[in-house]
Amino acid sequence: MTQDNCIFCKIVAGQIPSTQVYADDDVIVFKDINPAADMHLLMVPRKHIATLQDCQPEDQALLGKMLLLAPKLAAEQGYRYDGDPENVDGNGFRVVVNNGPGGGQEVYHLHMHILAGPRPWKRM
Repeated sequence: MTQDNCIFCKIVAGQIPSTQVYADDDVIVFKDINPAADMHLLMVPRKHIATLQDCQPEDQALLGKMLLLAPKLAAEQGYRYDGDPENVDGNGFRVVVNNGPGGGQEVYHLHMHILAGPRPWKRM
């Protein structure tokens, strides 16, 4: 998938609408249109990078920014880990980056899923 036919590049460019919850010069964050949990956000860098595996050393700051931003956004949506490992319901969130077809990646533009609330995955 190239930038010309990348759905996330089109969302970043404003050519396809999204329900944005955050945007800055480096990333945009919007609600997933097919959520897997009560909160399911997608964090997409404005720079087109096909996969996590394609990241280069110059992308280190971007990746760090994305990981630091995820808990802030989850907390703003009402999901914050309170330190109690026994309190499962509504206590925390999950961050997922799928990489390649075997890793479940469907859109070949690096993106991070931020999920919380009742969910289909098993407690780990």
